Amino acid sequence: MRKVVIGALVLAALAGCAGSKMKQARAGAPYKTLASDKAVLVVAQCIQFGWQDEAVFGVDAGGFMEPAQGGGHTVYTTGGDYFVDVRSAGATTTVSYYAIEDNWAAKRRLAALATCL
Repeated sequence: MRKVVIGALVLAALAGCAGSKMKQARAGAPYKTLASDKAVLVVAQCIQFGWQDEAVFGVDAGGFMEPAQGGGHTVYTTGGDYFVDVRSAGATTTVSYYAIEDNWAAKRRLAALATCL
């Protein structure tokens, strides 16, 4: 029981850190904005699945999804260093990709999400 409580507290702390990073990143421009003709949920689930691929991302593999404020879904990594807001924009789906820094990991995550469009 104690392990469960400690685990929940750790996850809540990480979510708080990720949330503040994501809020700060959204104040600026996305790293990349992309569009798709596929449904919002289909694109978001595909990105989440792709970001969880340990063969590609190793121990850094992690993809979590939650409903986004204002509709759509947010898919993010542990710590919120990389995330996407997937939203409906008329007949298309808009994917706004945010990366805390421009590095190889940002480019690799971008390449993985591009396969979902």
